[in-house]
Amino acid sequence: MKVNISKSTSLFWIIIAYLCSIAAAGAYLHFNHSHMLLDSFIADVIATLVIFAFSRIFRNSSFYDAYWSVIPPLLLLYWWHTSVIDTPVLRYIMVSIVVWFWACRLTWNWGKHWEGLHHEDWRYSIVKQRIPALEIPADFFGIHFFPTVQVFLGMLPVYAAVALGTQSVGWLDYAACAIGIGAASIQLIADRQLHRFIATRKPGQIIETGLWGWSRHPNYFGEVTFWFSLALFGLSAYPEGSWWQPIGFISMLTMFLLVSIPLMEKRSLERRPQYRDVISRVSRLIPLPPK
Repeated sequence: MKVNISKSTSLFWIIIAYLCSIAAAGAYLHFNHSHMLLDSFIADVIATLVIFAFSRIFRNSSFYDAYWSVIPPLLLLYWWHTSVIDTPVLRYIMVSIVVWFWACRLTWNWGKHWEGLHHEDWRYSIVKQRIPALEIPADFFGIHFFPTVQVFLGMLPVYAAVALGTQSVGWLDYAACAIGIGAASIQLIADRQLHRFIATRKPGQIIETGLWGWSRHPNYFGEVTFWFSLALFGLSAYPEGSWWQPIGFISMLTMFLLVSIPLMEKRSLERRPQYRDVISRVSRLIPLPPK
């Protein structure tokens, strides 16, 4: 049973939870800073455990929702502040613009449209109810820990860009910056179009206007493209790490193609069978002219 409190009170507890998680991670890093990458991952997991504790106390795993966008800018700041090499400042500025733009947009969109602690993402219920006897480990590993690992992997190129790379800023950095800003802009436009549609739609109506007429999931396309832009930053700064830097992007793409999109489309078909017609006309992920 979800806690039935107002949205403002819900946001207050969300802020408290994140302040506690950041404080716990910061305390660990204050006393452990011999291995930057490993220590930051352990601190990330500690922060996740704090959020998980709040999720269990309030019986709502949507406490984790904002973690996806809140932690990357903090990792970026920590790695830049802790780095001991002479990383080009211009590259750091460009990476920061992309990461902060993406993070602020995503966090703002979540905060504006999240209903409060009486509401929980429907996908979380599927994970926790699959095997009721294993609800707690499913909640932690499936909803909290796995996404934390995935985002951390996606941020590895940023670590390479600001803590390892000494290459001069080149054309690939500018391309990465443009692609990253474009990706977050696509998400911003797609979200605005979707919420305007929701406000005026008729029962059973399916969005096929704007970006949604070219891609069934333009917001997911923007998300995947954002992580791709980070991989480009890493490759430009530290080409020696080209074999491990794309791991995060590949992981993100795999998750959206094999998990997130199938779940969303199955739900859409169950609620609106006519969605099958949209599937036949509109591209799945990459925006393409409709058939």
